[in-house]
Amino acid sequence: MDLTLYPLGEYCALLDGLGVLAAPLPEKLDMGRTVELVSYNSKEVVPGTLFICKGAHFKREFLADAARRGAFAYISETPYPQSGLPCIQISDMRRALAPLAVQYYNNPSQRLKVIGITGTKGKSSTAYYIKHILDELGAPAGKSCGVISSIDTWDGVERFESHLTTPEPLELQKHFAHAVSSGLEYLVMEVSSQALKYHRTLGTKFAAAAYLNIGADHISPIEHPDFEDYFHSKLKLFAQADFSCVNLDCGHGDEALSAARADCGTVFTFSRRDPAAQVYGHDVRKVGGDILFQVDAARLGGEYRLTMPGLFNVDNALAAIAVCQGLGIPQEAVREGLAKARVPGRMEVYSSRNGDVTAIVDYAHNRMSFETLFRSAVEEYPGRRIVAVFGCPGKKALDRRRDLGEVAGAYSGLVVLTEEDSGEEDTVSICREIAGHVEAQGCACVIQPNRGEAIREAVLGCDRPSVILITGKGAETRQKRGIEYIDTPSDVEYAQTFLREYDARQGRT
Repeated sequence: MDLTLYPLGEYCALLDGLGVLAAPLPEKLDMGRTVELVSYNSKEVVPGTLFICKGAHFKREFLADAARRGAFAYISETPYPQSGLPCIQISDMRRALAPLAVQYYNNPSQRLKVIGITGTKGKSSTAYYIKHILDELGAPAGKSCGVISSIDTWDGVERFESHLTTPEPLELQKHFAHAVSSGLEYLVMEVSSQALKYHRTLGTKFAAAAYLNIGADHISPIEHPDFEDYFHSKLKLFAQADFSCVNLDCGHGDEALSAARADCGTVFTFSRRDPAAQVYGHDVRKVGGDILFQVDAARLGGEYRLTMPGLFNVDNALAAIAVCQGLGIPQEAVREGLAKARVPGRMEVYSSRNGDVTAIVDYAHNRMSFETLFRSAVEEYPGRRIVAVFGCPGKKALDRRRDLGEVAGAYSGLVVLTEEDSGEEDTVSICREIAGHVEAQGCACVIQPNRGEAIREAVLGCDRPSVILITGKGAETRQKRGIEYIDTPSDVEYAQTFLREYDARQGRT
């Protein structure tokens, strides 16, 4: 990756222009020195690095380590005189960080068609639907679409399992730069409300923005103080996009549409209820294991097929079609891409040999996605007992403990609560909090902190036709414990392993 490098003076001028300099610049700053790297990871520092002090877990030792490795100046909200390095003191790290990243990585989103997806649920599926369509478009030339999602990241250079829905600014701009250097034309990404609120995408140019829906989530003292803050954070995406796509069926759809028209201008609407939408989906039906539906649209009208389960996925497909309408993607690529689309760890269905036990692995993790998943399971597997296996993350989205407990308790015959990225909180304490809301619905509930054992107990405990909904982790292979991510089998692996054990006990190997 070849980058044009800039002298320190240009970074200081950038910060000055942003109005975030909190103190006069030190006289001993070498404004003409070339900045070889901008980083907040002391282990990455090379001679000529402009180091950034940030994060709840920042320690002075990190700056000392950066100085030893060759950093020649640092940016911080708090000066550390003992470091011996000149400090560029600023007042707002969150507002400064993304522009610094854009500068260092040469503003790569200007040379890449970035598609941003926001919404309370459906972001991952919509992103992968768009990726499969654009992969189909680029297949003859051997080109594929990059992706940055809560599931995984691929930028043409790096491929790995994600830990954040939207990366921090330096990582985000690096992925864009990788995509540009690899010759990618498109990259689709999920854009979280936290990323928009705290300016992680500031300076990113989006070729398209899609707004899927809104529901109460991430409302807590450490995330969004109230629904209005959450909602209006998501609406910030429109101002950065060439055109926007808005779901007319979602709550607050009129407000979202007004915001999109005010901030963006060009807007494509999609709906399953309003025939006046520019992309209108109707006549949804199951044929075998597939889902067929009709679309009325100026250029992309006709019948489409989804081979991925879940009737609710039609909404995500309509969002993808609306984006493709704006991008001018040929219909054949849209039709073929949707038919081939798969999302790792999303609505993955596995069954015992006798058909009595069906395990569905899915990323559902908030009230909206839970209600959609559980309703779909009841509709598609009538008369079966529902067993739910899930947990809640530590120190975030605290309302989910009530919301998920209430939804699972209302639909399930049994809920098994377990570890789900507990981080710096105690898993059993989180589970006990959820359990109170489950039991208030009159549902049986057990706590098994070991996630693998929780899934095993759910599968092997089935003595009647059952559907086991294993939610929250999907195909992820790590658990956050403390501040570390620990390797573990995925829920997909657990489901397959314990269904084989169930089959063996039934004498069906």
